[in-house]
Amino acid sequence: MTFHLREATDQDRLFARTLTREAMNRYYEQFGFIWSNEGFDTAWAGRESWLICRDDAVIGFISLSRDDEALFIRELHLVEAFRGQGAGSWVLEQMVLKTRALGLRLLRLTVFKTNPARLLYLRHGLNVVRDEECFWQMERLCQTLD
Repeated sequence: MTFHLREATDQDRLFARTLTREAMNRYYEQFGFIWSNEGFDTAWAGRESWLICRDDAVIGFISLSRDDEALFIRELHLVEAFRGQGAGSWVLEQMVLKTRALGLRLLRLTVFKTNPARLLYLRHGLNVVRDEECFWQMERLCQTLD
C-alpha cells in the first residue's frame, strides 16, 4: 500500500467539496454553522490543493495556504472507508517535510474541538496554541530560526 499526493485540478473540486461537506456536516450542525458551496469554491481558488491517493485510488484531499512563517492546513479529509489506515499520519509527515522544504517555521491548522482528528494531530506534535469557543488552533514547530 503506497500513499502519494497528486496535485488537484479544477475537475477535482466537486469531489473535494462533497468530501469536505460530508466530513464537516456534523460539526457545522453541532455549532450552528451554515455550509456554503460558494464559500468553498472561493477558498479553493486561492489555495494549493492535493488529492491523497493510495495506489490508484483517490482517498482524500488536503488544502493548504501559507504566510511568511507557517504552512496552514486548511482542509484535510479522508473518505470514511479509508480512515484509520495510516493515510492521515502519512499526510501530516509530508506536510512537516513540506514546511521545512519551504523554509517555514510552523505547521498550523484549526480543528473543531469535538473532531476525533484532534487526537491524530496531538500525536503528531501539533499543540493547542489557542482555545476558542468550538475550535482549537494548533501548531507544530518544524524548523528553528538560525
